[in-house]
Amino acid sequence: MKMTMHIDEDVLARVMSITGASTKTEAVEIALKEMARRHKMKELFTAGLGLTAEELRSAFDPALLDGGSQELQPAVAAESPASYGKTDPA
Repeated sequence: MKMTMHIDEDVLARVMSITGASTKTEAVEIALKEMARRHKMKELFTAGLGLTAEELRSAFDPALLDGGSQELQPAVAAESPASYGKTDPA
């Protein structure tokens, strides 16, 4: 849709720089989509995702995971490492 708008040139230049948009139109589209995305995220978080405040807090607070342990658990490999380039002895 084509329309005439009055947009602060400094703000538009900053949005173009931040987003890497190559045109003013692209910069405005990116900014509008980002605003809509943020609003949708706010709606989802306000809804609470079906969890209580305590459940949300414990889901995102590492201090509450594993009985208060703040240390990261080591990753465990599900499979043994691949032997690339080696022939199968079987």
